[in-house]
Amino acid sequence: MKISTILDQIDLGFMALPEFQRGYVWNREQVRGLFHSLYRRHPVGGLLVWATEAQGASHRGGGSLALGIVKLLLDGQQRMTTLYGVMRGRPPKFFDGNAQSFTGLRLHLEEETFEFYQPVKMKDDPLWVDVTWLMQNGFDGLDTLNNRLNTNPDHTGKSYSGRLSKLLGIADIDLHVDEVTGKDKTLDVVVDIFNRVNSGGTKLSKGDLALAKIGAEWPDARTVMRAELKEWKQVGYNFNLDWLLRSLNTVLTGEAKFSYLHDKGTLDIQDGLKRATRHIDSCLNMIAGRLGLDHDRVFFGRFALPVMVRYLDRKQGGLSAKERDKLLFWFAQAGMWGRYSGSTETAIDRDLATLEGQEGGLDALIEELRLWNGSLRIEPGHFTGWSLGARFYPVLYMLTRMGNAKDWGNGIPLKEGLLGKMNQLEVHHIFPKARLYDLDHRRPDVNALANYCFLTKETNLRITDRLPEEYFAEIEDKHPGALASQWIPEDRHLWKIDNYFEFLDARRVLLAKEANYWFEELLHGDTDLLGDSVAAHETDSVAAATVAVGSPPIRDIAAESEETEIEAINGWVEREGLPPGLIGFELTDETTGAQRAMLDLAWPDGLQPGLTVPVAVLLNEPADVLSIASASGFRCFTTTDSFRAYVHVEILGAGRSNLKSE
Repeated sequence: MKISTILDQIDLGFMALPEFQRGYVWNREQVRGLFHSLYRRHPVGGLLVWATEAQGASHRGGGSLALGIVKLLLDGQQRMTTLYGVMRGRPPKFFDGNAQSFTGLRLHLEEETFEFYQPVKMKDDPLWVDVTWLMQNGFDGLDTLNNRLNTNPDHTGKSYSGRLSKLLGIADIDLHVDEVTGKDKTLDVVVDIFNRVNSGGTKLSKGDLALAKIGAEWPDARTVMRAELKEWKQVGYNFNLDWLLRSLNTVLTGEAKFSYLHDKGTLDIQDGLKRATRHIDSCLNMIAGRLGLDHDRVFFGRFALPVMVRYLDRKQGGLSAKERDKLLFWFAQAGMWGRYSGSTETAIDRDLATLEGQEGGLDALIEELRLWNGSLRIEPGHFTGWSLGARFYPVLYMLTRMGNAKDWGNGIPLKEGLLGKMNQLEVHHIFPKARLYDLDHRRPDVNALANYCFLTKETNLRITDRLPEEYFAEIEDKHPGALASQWIPEDRHLWKIDNYFEFLDARRVLLAKEANYWFEELLHGDTDLLGDSVAAHETDSVAAATVAVGSPPIRDIAAESEETEIEAINGWVEREGLPPGLIGFELTDETTGAQRAMLDLAWPDGLQPGLTVPVAVLLNEPADVLSIASASGFRCFTTTDSFRAYVHVEILGAGRSNLKSE
């Protein structure tokens, strides 16, 4: 079937998108790639549609379907949405995504390359053709462009008619269309077919199927849920539809499996969503207010929330101080020990059953976690982890907030959201990185959690690369108690860089003692729930704790020069007017939250968020990290030069000739 005919069928309502399909996720690089292939008449694959009766067909968007048999796109949504958006100049009615992904596509008639509009680069070059304009104006537009070029003294005598006709001819390209038909093709069967066909891409989850069935009766379900997710994102928490649906499910059914939602009507779903979102808000307020975990970077227990909202719903939202604190104790411990890093659904079901069983309740839930983990007491060795990806990094932040740790510059208690840009909280290396690298320390030692504390940006800059033996005494003189509030050993012998490892060991002891103090406070005296101390049974708690934390398969930047290079790249990107990347980005499994790898420098939303692919700079990484990052959709660069070339040519459009060495 010709592409132009398919677009007409979409306009007439003979072809649409099934409700279970996800939204438009392509970026500009994929759009350029599709038109590059079509222009050169390379194969781009066929379409798979579900031919079904229009009456009762659950489809996306506000458009009406034609009478009779309609075709719902199972495979080819991204391609057809792109073609429709570029060729029609507007998104189709079923569109759900960022229209800028396909807005402003241009073809250079001499180089025959596709790029998106860049004013500085393209405004004075008539060889850049607006693809959408030409598609909308057809052969009249072709004649207009030819006349314009023929009267241009720089292009007189050279015809581009063939290339313009080739571009217009994309509309006449035939795409093979396979149909799934038959009364036996239920929604479940069709989703299974979809997943098999899309085995190389993102499969539909069980949550997508549940949302499809909900959307069949409540078309605005996704829109309403996304509005809730947007509100949480605006205050620093990034959740997804599957997660919200899981919380709705536990509130409404007391189960984790989405199949329990299938027999629920629209009114039930709407009521369950209101209850779930209300309880999620309560949980977030409790977690931020009592534990201090007030943004996504330190929020390490999101999969515990569906259990928490079920408990709040059963209690009708009213908790005593003791119940609240025990629930928060369980939340923090579940995140700290990775309770949901395996089969999330199975773990949630087990915890729900424990919570609501005959002998159930919060104590039973905590006891189940203790039996699963072995002990809930923290040992110094648990702080042996390194970098911001370690699971105990949020614990360090939590202690900073709960213990009223003080800033070393002004002596005031630290909290997120202090007024003024210079009062933003930053991670501070107690022993400066440069000094440690001068002594040939490895990166895991330099970035050990016990070498971290939190300070305001202003204080962090003021300390710079001074050694503790130089600046600790000044802090203690100006703000007595400020060092102790951040669990700094009193022994000044340990403040010397030659005794760095002894300092780390001593501070780990103080951190573990502080953590156990606050966890015991949350239990309101029921400290038997913590279990025996690991140290009573282990002579080498450090080694055991390192395994318990569950470090991802990572490779370490072993030299200061490489870390300096990473920071230099990030600074260069900011100077080019682009968002900085995340240094030491923790790549996790979206479903389970399990850590998969640590990326040196990453832009998980792309250098142009939502428009370009995720990007990672990986210096001297082994094949396993590159493979994990690539499989997760990251475009990986292993050298500074290759990354800068990508930024200049494909993001900034400056061209390779303008690359500058810095």
